[in-house]
Amino acid sequence: MPHSPSSAPGVPPARGVRLARGASPWLLPTVATAAVSLLRARRSGKAAAVAVPATALAAGMLWFFRDPEREIAQGRVISPADGVVQSIMPWKDGRTRVAIFMSPLNVHVNRAPVAGTVTSVEHIPGGFVPAFNKESENNERVVWHFDSELGDIEMVQIAGAVARRIVPYVPEQTKVEQGERVGLIRFGSRVDIYLPEGVEAAVEVGQATTAGVTRIDRD
Repeated sequence: MPHSPSSAPGVPPARGVRLARGASPWLLPTVATAAVSLLRARRSGKAAAVAVPATALAAGMLWFFRDPEREIAQGRVISPADGVVQSIMPWKDGRTRVAIFMSPLNVHVNRAPVAGTVTSVEHIPGGFVPAFNKESENNERVVWHFDSELGDIEMVQIAGAVARRIVPYVPEQTKVEQGERVGLIRFGSRVDIYLPEGVEAAVEVGQATTAGVTRIDRD
């Protein structure tokens, strides 16, 4: 499909934007506070003082919880997350771990890196150190396993210092399409994807990724 002139190189144009599932507990109180303070601002100096930061915060929340439509790319393994490749590490069992750091400015809806069946969704309690810290491997996380044409593919959603909640969208034994939305991490966080033995990473450390768009593996 040809790209529009305004599209970034390699990123197909978005067809629309919606709000992420799981945003309500954070978004609704913020928007409600902004709306009430704006309505009362003309009659109350205190309300007017609250209206400006409340409206700015509500706008920030709306931006953070955006969930744009994507033209899903072709490839055996595609990025599950928007962010920047933090590390690419060979694993003891022959797999390669690609860690993607998500800042608060990124879209935080994660997508299935492969098509297949979700065989496991395991929540593991842990800490909340910054996601770019090596010790974040012991953070609160959700471990996914997908049964795909490449075999078992593992993906790990890792909470960060601010992200205290991971929201899975699909349960075990669900069949998913590649690029389908599978979960949300609130605020800064990290997503790891493990490439099977013999599959090389096509990305580099420091490279920006787009969920559902950036190919992770190399032919």
